Amino acid sequence: MNHSDQRKKQVNTTRRNFLKTASVLSGAALLGAPAIVRAKEYRLYTRDPGGPFSEAFSKAFYEPFKKATGITVIGQASESEPSGMVKAMVESKNYRWDMAHLSNSTHLSLVELGYLEPVAPASGPGPALSKIPENMRGEFIAGVDIYATVIGYREDSVRKAPTSWKDFFDLSGYPGLRGLRRNPYDTLEEALLADGVKPVDLYPLDVERAFKKLDSLKKEVGAWWENGAQSSQFLRTGEVDMLPLWNGRAQVAIDDGAPAKLVWNEALWTYEGFTILKGGPNVDMCREFIEFCSQPEQQAIFTETLAYGPTAPGAFDFISPERAALLPNNPTYFPHMIRIDSEYWGKNKNAITEQFNNWLLS
Repeated sequence: MNHSDQRKKQVNTTRRNFLKTASVLSGAALLGAPAIVRAKEYRLYTRDPGGPFSEAFSKAFYEPFKKATGITVIGQASESEPSGMVKAMVESKNYRWDMAHLSNSTHLSLVELGYLEPVAPASGPGPALSKIPENMRGEFIAGVDIYATVIGYREDSVRKAPTSWKDFFDLSGYPGLRGLRRNPYDTLEEALLADGVKPVDLYPLDVERAFKKLDSLKKEVGAWWENGAQSSQFLRTGEVDMLPLWNGRAQVAIDDGAPAKLVWNEALWTYEGFTILKGGPNVDMCREFIEFCSQPEQQAIFTETLAYGPTAPGAFDFISPERAALLPNNPTYFPHMIRIDSEYWGKNKNAITEQFNNWLLS
C-alpha cells in the first residue's frame, strides 16, 4: 500500500468513527429543540484569513466535516487580527461568526476581556485535541497551524543572499529596496535581533532600542504591507528586493513563479488556531468541529495548499517529504527559529501599537 492509499484508508476510518460520535453529540444537543433552531444549528460560521487559507481549510476541514456530520461550515475572510470585530459581536450579541481563526497573541488579548469560550467541553478535550502539544493550544484556543516570519528576497536583484536579520538591516553590505510590515508585531523583534540582542534576551522587548534600530532603515523602506496578500504581491512583482513576510504567503509567490528564496535562520514562529466566541448560539457544535480539525489526517490535507505547519504531531506521517521541506516546523528549520512571546504581545499589543503608529508619522 503506497503513502497516498494509506492516508486515504486512515482518513476514511477516522471519519467513520467521528461520524458515530458526532451523530450522538449532535443528536443529543438537537433533540427536543424547535425546528427553526435545529436548522440554524446545522450551519457554522468561522472567521478565516482568506486567500490560500480559505481553499486549504475548505479541503481539510469544512467539506470533510460536512460529509462526516451534515453540518455546513462557512469560512468568512476578514481583516488581519480582528479583535475589534470579535468584541463588537460579543458585546452586541449579534454573531456574524460562531468561531474565529486567530493568532495566539490576539486570542490572549480577548481572553483577558472574557470574550471567548473554552474550546473543550467540561469533560475535557477529546482524543484528537488532547494530543496537540500544550505549547500549541490553550483553554480558549485549539492550535491548528504554525507559521513563521522569514526574510524573503529576490534572487534576480539581490546579489548577496542575506542570512540573518542583521544582514537585512545592513544596507551597505546587502543593498536593495526593503519592505516592512506596518505593524510592530514581529517588526520590533527583527530590529532587536539585528541590533545584536540574543534570542533568549528578547523579552520583554526593549522598545526604544528597537525603534532606534528601525530609524536606520525607515527611509529605505519602499513598501509597507498590512496583510499577507500584499506581502506576497511585493515579492512576486519585485516591488521590493527583500522583506519580512509569513512563509506561507512567500511560498504562494514562489509557486507562482517568483525567483525568490527564504531565509529560515532566526525566523520568528508562533501558531494560530480556532477560538469560540463567548455566548454564541452554537458552542457545542464548534467544539465538535475543533475536535475534527485536531486530527492529524485532516491537518495534513491543508498543508497541500497552505505551506504552514500542522500542530498535530502525527500529521507529518501523511505529508510527503517534498512538502514537509517547505513547512516551518520540520526538523531542518525548527531548531534555528525563535518563538514569539504571545503572552507578552497579548498584554502589551495596544500600547506598543500606539507607539509604532506615532513612530510611522514622525
